Amino acid sequence: MAEPRPAVFLDRDGVLNYNRRDHIKSPDELVLIPGAAEAVAALKQVGWVVIIVSNQSGLALGLFDQEALAAITAKLRMALEVAGGSPEGIYYCTHAPGAGCGCRKPATGMAVRAAREHNLRLTRSYMVGDKACDVECGRATGMRTVLVETGLPEERPGAALARPDHVAHDLSDAVAWILQQESRQPQ
Repeated sequence: MAEPRPAVFLDRDGVLNYNRRDHIKSPDELVLIPGAAEAVAALKQVGWVVIIVSNQSGLALGLFDQEALAAITAKLRMALEVAGGSPEGIYYCTHAPGAGCGCRKPATGMAVRAAREHNLRLTRSYMVGDKACDVECGRATGMRTVLVETGLPEERPGAALARPDHVAHDLSDAVAWILQQESRQPQ
């Protein structure tokens, strides 16, 4: 079996696209943050595996259905592909908060599943998110963590509370930091 590879795990809302207090419920509501698609492409150009892991409780709460989630995901995937940065995997937890599942971040289920399905080494990987639950998930799996400041202000934890390895203005800044940390192409 091949050696496990490192990856960059990205939250979706607040990292790749603008978050909304009322959830992203349709493709029209998905608006990428400037530079996000190009940042994903920059990771891909140097050989990083990119995985998206996102809590999407709006499905369990009845705010959108599976068809809408699929259409939102298709729009996101297309925007990233056009920029040259198609992710290897997109994982969602669609359970409501408090459901007790093992996949809703800060739980590690999505990251562990992605690692198993894509032969990834979590301890050589990075987690980029806009909330404390993203940082906690990354830390719990041994990843280095980056907190971006592009999420909703009221949901943004202070760096002292979240304790990320790095705080970045946005995904472009986060990717620049990751690439600086990794002076060579990932193996």
